[in-house]
Amino acid sequence: MTVCAIEPEAGHEGGAGRAGCAITADGCYAARLAPAGDSFVPERWTLDGPEPYAVRLPGGGPGEPCAEVQPLSDGRVLVRRPAGGRHAFSLLYPTGPGTGELPLGAVACPDEDTRLRLLPPAPGGERAYALAVGPRSTAVWLVAGGAFGLQQLAEVPGRCSGGAWLDREGRMLALDREMGGRSKAVVVDLGRGGEMSPLLQIAEGSDDRVLLADPDSGLLLIRSDAPSPGQDRLGWGVLGSTLPVRFPRCLRLADCTVTPFAVQPGQLLTPERCAVALRVDGALGSWIGVWRPAERRVDHFPAPVGWLAGSGLWTTEGELRLPYSTGAVPCGVAVLRVPGQERRRAGLDVRPPARPARSGERAAPAAPSGSGPAADGGAPSPNGPADEEQLPYCSGDMTDFLLTPHAASTGQGGSGASSAPRPVPLQQAPLARLVTK
Repeated sequence: MTVCAIEPEAGHEGGAGRAGCAITADGCYAARLAPAGDSFVPERWTLDGPEPYAVRLPGGGPGEPCAEVQPLSDGRVLVRRPAGGRHAFSLLYPTGPGTGELPLGAVACPDEDTRLRLLPPAPGGERAYALAVGPRSTAVWLVAGGAFGLQQLAEVPGRCSGGAWLDREGRMLALDREMGGRSKAVVVDLGRGGEMSPLLQIAEGSDDRVLLADPDSGLLLIRSDAPSPGQDRLGWGVLGSTLPVRFPRCLRLADCTVTPFAVQPGQLLTPERCAVALRVDGALGSWIGVWRPAERRVDHFPAPVGWLAGSGLWTTEGELRLPYSTGAVPCGVAVLRVPGQERRRAGLDVRPPARPARSGERAAPAAPSGSGPAADGGAPSPNGPADEEQLPYCSGDMTDFLLTPHAASTGQGGSGASSAPRPVPLQQAPLARLVTK
């Protein structure tokens, strides 16, 4: 299962905010901060049984509210509590009627401008990482699962946001680094002391960010203003490919914010067949969009009542599982069976698994007007070549590039040559060894 819950930086990524809960990469556990009166309490969801169930994990003393939670693959829940310029980390677990707590340590952030947050759940689910964003640099911390307690693994010059795992080992981390007023995606190798390499540069003056990555297929979901300066566009590319980054017109929805939050796993060598789940936020609220690169269209579905917006996971069989919580069903998972390649819509529904509908329970709201196969107003036919913009890099043919670490220092030509780094296709770069051929 491929799960990603990215917390966009406000005012930078144009996303819809943090997800309603965090889910382990294998889809077995989820965790969220559940409302409890005037406060919030950590809550763990077990998802791999015949029916989902939740356990609340109250812990800590007064004045120690949890700011973030994240489940591990063994069922324990990592919590972060900020207090007095420090961020304390602990693992919570149920112990009969009470809650057990294992303190892990704290990360000091003496600079009041430094912000610390958890990165999306790592592959494997045994470790957890955090990002400390300072005024001039960003530190990557291992905060759970390390042999020597909390460890700073890397320090990246500039302010970083985002976070997407590029491999199944939890070693290659994509971050969006802001330097000189522009944001470019970089990759940090946590297995080599935090060695950093540029990952994506579509144009010299564009903001190019990685939102989601699927290690199985190599599919990358990106956001960039390169095709229309000043306006972010959602696009896709393939890690290790020489094909250009594409910006489908169907992903441009008028007066709506579109944020991808999950990619269908198991589509080896066929990234164009991966189903991508989209959170669509508009004047009518939030709903679900499902899109495949090969189909060049977005199918719209109503979100289940109580959906923990922005969270969900795909199964390899193509089912989208969406956690939700209502007064009648405090812990539920709705299953959305998406259309197949034949684009057949009959028989699709959003319903709780292994549970009959309860009498008097509210139905999901109607889909917004214009749901179904859709593109923004005036878009050409999906079968036409103009349905996707293929943006070239400067005057070349390729836009999805990974610059080698030494590219800037091994220029071609004499002293009068341009100082701009020379791009190479992703498949020729060091990261290509992570892509299944």
